[in-house]
Amino acid sequence: MQTSASNTPRHANSSAFSVESRNGRPDFELAAALQKVSPQQQAKAQKIATDFEAMFLNSMFSQMTSGLKGEGPFGNTPGTGVWRSMLTEQYSKNFAQAGGVGVATDVYRTLILQQAKTIRTA
Repeated sequence: MQTSASNTPRHANSSAFSVESRNGRPDFELAAALQKVSPQQQAKAQKIATDFEAMFLNSMFSQMTSGLKGEGPFGNTPGTGVWRSMLTEQYSKNFAQAGGVGVATDVYRTLILQQAKTIRTA
């Protein structure tokens, strides 16, 4: 699923004409939802989405390195299992903070839309 070029959401209230894009088209549903959700809740949703993507990436990286044998940091020597798990955790956190693979963007959108639905319009 393609989203805007950046995985860090632009908030609709940052510019009068700034609207998120989704699949190359304006995402008016998200723009309207962002107007209802407080900036604090938006920031919290962004952190949750980024943390979720980091967990997903950690799982992917762990699977990538699970079958490696031999010498060195990714080898199958005593102690490398713990070191490897810490390394993949840091890789996943850094990847997610740098924009990740797009999972956080969709999770963020879903969280914001769900929160906006729970807010009653006066």
